[in-house]
Amino acid sequence: MLNYTTYSEAGGVGKTTLASNLAVAHARGGLDVLVVPLDPQDGNLSRLFGVDTARADDATDTLVRHLIQRPKGAFEDLIATTEGVDIVPEHNMLSSLPDYLRREQRQAEELGESFGLHSQLLRVLREHDVNEKYDVLICDPPATEGVHLYNAIHATRSLVIPLEPSAKGDASVQGLESLVTGLSTNLDMDVDVLATVPMGFKDTRDQREMLNTVEYDIPEIVGERTSLFEGCWKQQCSAFEYVKEHRSRVREYEV
Repeated sequence: MLNYTTYSEAGGVGKTTLASNLAVAHARGGLDVLVVPLDPQDGNLSRLFGVDTARADDATDTLVRHLIQRPKGAFEDLIATTEGVDIVPEHNMLSSLPDYLRREQRQAEELGESFGLHSQLLRVLREHDVNEKYDVLICDPPATEGVHLYNAIHATRSLVIPLEPSAKGDASVQGLESLVTGLSTNLDMDVDVLATVPMGFKDTRDQREMLNTVEYDIPEIVGERTSLFEGCWKQQCSAFEYVKEHRSRVREYEV
């Protein structure tokens, strides 16, 4: 099974856009894909795919309830499917996930029991045989360190990192090794980088020089596609779907 978390310390580099399109690409390749987005912000992957209609419904079952062992239903009932991809939609309860998990941890400690603050997503996925049912697992946490990110990495052990090819992005490149080392240390596990993906590449000399300093694999470079990706968010779909259904004419460079 292929597991990875899309993550970048820098916001606005296209992390969620990359995650969503990678998921659809896997599905178009014939693989069974589960996406577990964990970003409590409104501009998240569930919003992009239009499966966040119940995010403010306090009566609905949520992933957070499963993480704190208080589910209202079956894990499978959480899943929405779009463009061949299964997604566990984000809910507003994710904003309070750190508080919920720490409360559970305190209660467990008072009873002399252990509670892995950062391993609850892994527990839920294992209990429901996700590794047997799917070929690919993608987690998309927020661009800040904390329990959302740590649970995602604990469940996947691997990263796909979008890069901004700019002076700001260059600082991120220089900090990649320390980022990965820090995550490995904090979680006491090996964290691998499957790929780095430059986003919004304009093929300037400075950008090409910057990419030469990246120590991880760069399997693909995504050019500047502002119009395309803005269209994806507007129509709530992947780039594949947008080009096919919402473009009035074919743009070969987008295809």
